[in-house]
Amino acid sequence: MKHVFPLLVCAPLLLSACVMEPVPMPPPDNLATCGADRLQYLVGRPGVVLDGMRFSQDVRVIQYGSAVTMDYSAYRLNFWLDRRDVIERVTCG
Repeated sequence: MKHVFPLLVCAPLLLSACVMEPVPMPPPDNLATCGADRLQYLVGRPGVVLDGMRFSQDVRVIQYGSAVTMDYSAYRLNFWLDRRDVIERVTCG
């Protein structure tokens, strides 16, 4: 019994170290943060229209099937293209 008591006292502390914290998710996509709300008219147009446009913030043009990093930036514009290189959606992130 002498050796069981310290184990009972320490067990919750040892087990608490095994609890995983949930991974924080980025905030919900607010299209106004990066200006994507004003660019929704581009959905359905060919991706080449972006070649002649200038933007004041970071922009990602994401080709269909491309790998995309998971780093979130609320002020970055994302243009998602479909298989035919047509703009499918415009988001922040």
